[in-house]
Amino acid sequence: MAKTSDPTIIKKYANRRLYNTGTSTYVTLEDLAIMVKDEEDFVVFDAKSGDDITRSVLTQIIFEQENKGQNLLPITFLRQLIRFYGDSMQNVVPSYLDFSMTSLTKEQDRLREQMSSAFGATAFDAIEDQVKRNAEVFDRAMKMFLPFGQEKDGEGGPAQNGEAGSAARAGGVEDFDALKKQLDAMQKKIDELASDKE
Repeated sequence: MAKTSDPTIIKKYANRRLYNTGTSTYVTLEDLAIMVKDEEDFVVFDAKSGDDITRSVLTQIIFEQENKGQNLLPITFLRQLIRFYGDSMQNVVPSYLDFSMTSLTKEQDRLREQMSSAFGATAFDAIEDQVKRNAEVFDRAMKMFLPFGQEKDGEGGPAQNGEAGSAARAGGVEDFDALKKQLDAMQKKIDELASDKE
């Protein structure tokens, strides 16, 4: 099906079947995963209520992929993500994750191009190493958002309240800005390396 500017409408029925209105066929979560990988935009609506349930369906796709053993989400990351629900930093997390994933995608595509042109198929080992390093940086950055980074499950200290807690949150925002600057600097270095090799 040719890509259009409008997202494809997927309807989910009470029997849990998904219907692609663009192709007039029933589809599976695997089909939707392929659409995502092909960068084909879609939205999913509950056929009865008309509610937009795209987020929950995409989450289901991730759940299915994780169950197949294709683990992208470290347990520590999942725990930290759950901690942010209801936290004062909750509103910051989506934009931070979006920014981080966009940067990672741009960097990965550029590295893949450079490695493939320079070394051919053997470049994927180098890409995997880079992705692991990016994941470590991402993990450290997420820890920065936790109050007093060293805190364990259910062990919030008394300093979480009052002025000390406010100071820690302010420090977290400053650290977030510093991290953005570091990512920008890394992106510039990568761009310079790419232009040097051309």
